Amino acid sequence: MLPLAERMRPKSLDEYIGQKHLVGQGAILRQMIESGNIASFILWGPPGVGKTTLARIIAHQLQRPFYTLSAVTSGVKEVRDVIDKAKRNASLNSGLFAPADSRSPILFIDEIHRFSKSQQDSLLGAVEEGTITLIGATTENPSFEVITPLLSRCQVYVLKSLDKDDLMELLNRVLTKDEYIKSLGLQIKDTEALLRYSGGDARKLLNIIELVSNSGAKVIDNETVTKQLQQNPVAYDKDGEMHYDIISAFIKSVRGSDPQAAIYWLARMIEGGEDPKFIARRLVILASEDIGLANPNAMLLANTCFEVVNKIGWPEGRIPLAETTIYLATCKKDNSAYLAIDAALEKVRETGNLPVPLYLRNAPTSLMKELGYADGYKYPHDYPGHWVEQQYLPDELKGTVFWKKD
Repeated sequence: MLPLAERMRPKSLDEYIGQKHLVGQGAILRQMIESGNIASFILWGPPGVGKTTLARIIAHQLQRPFYTLSAVTSGVKEVRDVIDKAKRNASLNSGLFAPADSRSPILFIDEIHRFSKSQQDSLLGAVEEGTITLIGATTENPSFEVITPLLSRCQVYVLKSLDKDDLMELLNRVLTKDEYIKSLGLQIKDTEALLRYSGGDARKLLNIIELVSNSGAKVIDNETVTKQLQQNPVAYDKDGEMHYDIISAFIKSVRGSDPQAAIYWLARMIEGGEDPKFIARRLVILASEDIGLANPNAMLLANTCFEVVNKIGWPEGRIPLAETTIYLATCKKDNSAYLAIDAALEKVRETGNLPVPLYLRNAPTSLMKELGYADGYKYPHDYPGHWVEQQYLPDELKGTVFWKKD
């Protein structure tokens, strides 16, 4: 017997649960599908929200040839094989009245973020020419993982975790539509644990129902679900989008001087198995960017923390990371150095390579001295207080202020 998740896979948009902003009545993807013309696109969202299912429904509804590749097991050769097959079909079935299934096959690539640059490059020509219609699926931010030329040829659609209503609709469908589950006569007593453990993931929900039903239980309630699962799996993918969300919350909590929130997000990353060097590296950056001149010792401590966790790793690395996190969160903040260098870089890009004033140039040769190099330079140590009024910026930038003291 097929797994429950496969038995319950919807066959049409009307059976599809969730993502109303994309496939609901009048939504953009539904309009595209109903028109019969779709462009290449990438589906970006967490696991278990229907990316693969949606791609299959689209191919079925449009009666297009459907090829599927997994970035985990496929390479450039497999991509080129599909493209060559599509080209052969196109040449054999060309013309205005070609049958629908001979036009622009759909190539679905699961976990497209795992494709290397060369593998993604191999798709460009076929997508550009319309030889294939690409549908990619990814749990990671395409901005970081998909090459720019391919991204520019694809629209990105964001899928959301299923909400409580979506999950309850799916649960009711299982209980009323799946013949095997119906035959068990499962009783629903309460659903809090079932929904919580599912975490907006339809596949998790179905797997939990299957686990409970296979255990011989006749009732789905909080106690039964918790007993079967033993523990609540932490929802953290150190290689996925949540990786970026949580590190962002962590950094913003430290920047906002909230040690309670900062230590919580640190614990989330530790429990999720994040690389301790990644966390420590971000603390070094934060110490210079957000604390800076308010407390130069912050960067010294952050750098020491990086060296320590690099040596000891987990689990002991949690201690210096916690110490450094709390210290940085409670430090005074000053980002004037960060703002100053960015302002200076912007001015450099705007004004180009302005010449160095002659009196500031070095003069190691007699010719350079004859040309006026170093002539007129005032050596500060020859003056009271080791300082003398002197212009150090190019003439065109005289009086420009980059660093503003708080």
